[in-house]
Amino acid sequence: MKIFKFLVLLLVLSNCAFAQQPYVLLISFDGFRWDYPNRGITPNIEKMREDGVSASSLRPTFPSKTFPNHYAIISGMYNDHHGIIANFFENPFTKEIYRLGDSLAVTNSKWYLGEPFWTTAERQGVISASYFWPGSEQKLSYRHPTYFEKYDHFRPHNTSVDGVIKWLRLPREKRPHFITLYFHDTDDKGHHFGPRSEEINNAIMSLDSVIGYLYQRFDDIGMRDSVNVILVSDHGMTEIDTNRTIHIDKILNGFDYKMGGTRPVMTIKPAKKNDFDEIFKTLKKNEFHYKVYKKENLPEFYHYKDDPFIYPIILVADLGWSLVNQKFFNEMADSGDKGNHGYDNNQIDMHGIFIAAGPAFKNGYKTGTVWNIDIYPLLCKIFNIYPRSNIDGRLERIEFILKAMDN
Repeated sequence: MKIFKFLVLLLVLSNCAFAQQPYVLLISFDGFRWDYPNRGITPNIEKMREDGVSASSLRPTFPSKTFPNHYAIISGMYNDHHGIIANFFENPFTKEIYRLGDSLAVTNSKWYLGEPFWTTAERQGVISASYFWPGSEQKLSYRHPTYFEKYDHFRPHNTSVDGVIKWLRLPREKRPHFITLYFHDTDDKGHHFGPRSEEINNAIMSLDSVIGYLYQRFDDIGMRDSVNVILVSDHGMTEIDTNRTIHIDKILNGFDYKMGGTRPVMTIKPAKKNDFDEIFKTLKKNEFHYKVYKKENLPEFYHYKDDPFIYPIILVADLGWSLVNQKFFNEMADSGDKGNHGYDNNQIDMHGIFIAAGPAFKNGYKTGTVWNIDIYPLLCKIFNIYPRSNIDGRLERIEFILKAMDN
C-alpha cells in the first residue's frame, strides 16, 4: 500500500513538473530584414507585435551569415567562440572543410564548440525538438534535441507547422516544451531579386501566412494562449551588383596565398610567412571600399579574432560592395544575384527581426535593437534553468521584455 501511494505521489509530482514548464516555439525567417514588417503586407506578424513584444531590430553577429548566426542565437556565443565562423571554412591544421550542403560536415559535432540551448534544456529536464535549425542534426546523441527533422529545402510550409503541432499533441511525458522552426524564403528571394523587389514582397507575404496558419493550428489544439512564440531572423539583406566589386586576385597578383570567404568578408593566409607584411601592405595601399586588418588588430566590436581557424588577414567590404577573385566574380555574374548579407553587423541593413508573444512576454511593448546572442539567456530565464557560464549573451540586456515573474 505504501509503495502504491509513493508511486501515485511520484506520478502527481511528475505531472505537476510537466504542467509548470512553459512552451516556447523559436521561429527563424532566414534573411527577413528588420524593416520587412513595416511594409503593410504582414497582418499576422502585426497581430503578434500588437499582442506581444517587438524590437526595432535584431543585431546579428559578425559576419552576418546564416549558419554562424543561427548558432549564435541558439548558443548565446559570438561566432569566434562557438566555432561556426562562416558558412564555408577550413581547419588549416587538418585541411578539413566545413561547408553548407555537406551532410557529413554539418552533422559532425567537432565543429560546434558552443552548447546549443536544446542541450542545456535537455540536461535540465526540458524535452526539446527542432523542425530544421543549423546544428540540430549533430550525430552525437546529447548534442541534438530529442526530436529533430533532417533539413528539406522543398518541404511545404504547412507540413512543417503540422509537424510542430503533432509534437505538441504527444502525451505529456513525451511532449517537447522547446521547439525550433525554420523557413528559408526571404533569404532565397532576397539574394536572387534584391530586398526591394516584388518577389521579396511575395515571400514576405507567404511567410506571414505561415504565422496565420500556425495560430489557427494552435486554436485547433487549444494552445493559442499557452505557447510563447519568438520570431527572429538571422540577418538582413542589402542590394549588390557586379559594378561594385573589388578584385583581390588582381591586387595580389604574383603572391601565393589562401583565400577564405568572398564578397562581404574575405580572409587571407599567405603561403609563405615572409610574404605576410608585403601582402598586408599591398592590400592596405589599395584600400578602396573595403578595410583590411591584421587579425589581432581587428576592432573589438566585431568579436571575430579568437578562433584559430580564422586566417590572419581580414578584409571587410563596404556595404553593398563585393570582394572577389575571377572565379567568384564569374559565379556572381552568372547567378545575377541582386542581394547579399554578411557585412558589418552594425549596419542596419544587416539587422533582422525580433517579435515575441505569449504568456511570458509583455503586451504591446516596443523596444530598440536587441542582440541575438541574448536570446539564449532569455530562454534560460523563461524555463528557469541555468545557462552555461561561458556564454557571451547577457540577460540584463533583454530581460525587461518579460512579464514580472512570481518568485
